[in-house]
Amino acid sequence: MKTILKLISLIGLILTIVPALMVFNGAMEKEMHKTLMFVGTVLWFGTVPFWMGKSDPQES
Repeated sequence: MKTILKLISLIGLILTIVPALMVFNGAMEKEMHKTLMFVGTVLWFGTVPFWMGKSDPQES
């Protein structure tokens, strides 16, 4: 379960970084950029609190 949350968090983080670079290069319009950034932010902040800062006994 924790691995799935980490994967979703990573996707959210990618959706907050990559669209900004694509707009900077002219490969994406600003409206799509805003939508993807919003989705990425919701994914990131919605999943990170469930796994970050907690130690997993299996990882030790």
